[in-house]
Amino acid sequence: MKTTFPQLLLKHAAERPTAPALREKEYGIWQTWTWKDAAQTVRHLGCGLLALGFQRGQNLALVGDNRPHLYMSMVAVQSIGGVPIPLYQDAVASEMAFVMEDAEVQFLFAENQEQVDKLLEVRETVPGMAHIIYDDPRGLRNYDQPGLISTEKLKELGAEWDRTHAGVWDAQVAQNSPDDVSVILYTSGTTGKPKGVCQTHASFIGSAQGGVEVDGLNPKDNVISYLPPAWVGDHLFSLAQWLVAGFTINCPESAATISIDLREIGPTYYFAPPRVFEGMLTSVSIRMEDAAPFKRWMYSKAMDLARRVGSDILDGKPVGLMDRLMYTLGDVTIYGPLRNVMGLSRIRVAYTAGAAIGPDLFRFFRSIGINLKQLYGQTETCAYVCIQKNGQVKLNTVGQAAPGIELKIADNGEVLVKGVSVLKEYYKRPDATAEVIDAHGYFHTGDAGVLDQDGHLRIIDRAKDVGKLTGGAMFAPNYIENKLKFFPQIKEAVCFGHGKDQVCAFINIDYEAVGNWAERQGLPYGGYVDLASKPQVLQLIAECIGQVNADLAGEPGMSDTQVARFLVLHKELDPDDDELTRTRKVRRNFIAQKYGVLVDALYGGRTEQFIETQVKFEDGRTGSVSATLQILDAKIHAPAKVSA
Repeated sequence: MKTTFPQLLLKHAAERPTAPALREKEYGIWQTWTWKDAAQTVRHLGCGLLALGFQRGQNLALVGDNRPHLYMSMVAVQSIGGVPIPLYQDAVASEMAFVMEDAEVQFLFAENQEQVDKLLEVRETVPGMAHIIYDDPRGLRNYDQPGLISTEKLKELGAEWDRTHAGVWDAQVAQNSPDDVSVILYTSGTTGKPKGVCQTHASFIGSAQGGVEVDGLNPKDNVISYLPPAWVGDHLFSLAQWLVAGFTINCPESAATISIDLREIGPTYYFAPPRVFEGMLTSVSIRMEDAAPFKRWMYSKAMDLARRVGSDILDGKPVGLMDRLMYTLGDVTIYGPLRNVMGLSRIRVAYTAGAAIGPDLFRFFRSIGINLKQLYGQTETCAYVCIQKNGQVKLNTVGQAAPGIELKIADNGEVLVKGVSVLKEYYKRPDATAEVIDAHGYFHTGDAGVLDQDGHLRIIDRAKDVGKLTGGAMFAPNYIENKLKFFPQIKEAVCFGHGKDQVCAFINIDYEAVGNWAERQGLPYGGYVDLASKPQVLQLIAECIGQVNADLAGEPGMSDTQVARFLVLHKELDPDDDELTRTRKVRRNFIAQKYGVLVDALYGGRTEQFIETQVKFEDGRTGSVSATLQILDAKIHAPAKVSA
């Protein structure tokens, strides 16, 4: 049935008015909006915008954490024919300014004083920003800048406007078409200025329906909404699937309380990028390292069994009686408590997407009974191209084409996509649109991949990142980096090798995990730079790399891409320093240029290199950090012999 998001909201409000639609934890107490409450709030917000002069076709930018009013404001804008543009809440003013100018934004929604301050700063250089609606009034009482209005005042204004303009809002909702643009999501800009991806109601609703169909999502499900609202993954799960399936979305109190809120809510459906699952595993590893010897022994034995049979039990495959009994015992003593500590005890289905997940990390969660699956897509495809079905999960693929999607591999190995989820266009960029959508309607993903005999897609790497060593071996940096990041001690890795004779790597240590290890070793340190340079830490990282190299040596065609040399960086790679995108993807080319002296030292055979780096602090100040970095050789393994 052809429909739009506001119409879906009204349908739920009519059919299940008292069922919970949204929850928010505030001052330690969960507040609930029913579907009837949500529909009325959306109506009054929409009417309030009309009262302020909002016109059909205009854009409204939103910036803030996951809050009920943020999601309801998105639907309110859509209800009157406007287009919401969510922004990353940690974006600095200059990043926001680009979007404001590009999208000609006049109306804005800000969560709190911090975001209002940034928008007022942007407005000094982008004067068209007339109306700023804020949700949390704390700290804003004495602000008298023109155009500021609270959501409460806007709702009051809208309720009054609705009374004097009977039927106008309903007519606006009815006028909307499924083919209208429902949201503009700006890309993270790994290779230049961000582009506005225009997605329609039909594309996101179609994508959401496919996921609902595959996983049996229903109104009884609970989801915790904590990922950046500007990220396509959150838009799919916390807005599109929320309105299609009719489940409840729960907004945590703050970023610091997510793990507590996760345990309180006990979501049945959970979505997180690989870095969140990496963080969970790191936390588990730290706890186990601090445990008593007997507990460590029990955990080790239980995990050996889980790795062997856990995934098969999850998929309903045959497993021996003794192994099944031992796994049940392990579930009571180890796996169940582990799931509970992570807040995943009620999970029926969990997804990861946004970047490739290492097979070892994937195997860990599935082996302890968490039905973790991979979703593959981009902002340009509503985060929806492939989906893994229950019982058909392969560790090294991202699944089969999702419902309504057609997949094809181009002659150069690039993954091509056609179907329900493909973008309408890039905002005001017909040239860029023509570059990615060919004459046959296929979207060119930029990813290199292969389809196996079951139609499962295996992503090798970004097509532009896949290269070759001078010896002819294929070099897929992301594949190697994910293997390195499985170790809790390694937070980030950047590999180099295209056009070179060997692979070299930059490593970022995980400060918490390595700091915990150092304390247990009785190793004193005075901050990140000092810890990262300790000989014992370098040796620890060398052992991790040695294990990855042993894995690569055993894989066909990968032996030549073992990491030959490495260094541990003196600072964490940071989006504020332009080294990572806001979704924490590595800006590989930028890093190679910025740290060119280190790349040259790695390949020049040097054993140490001094570097001084400019950094930006959270308060906007700049400074520098310097160190003399040690460069080490990694252990290289002989290729494994393939049996005939």
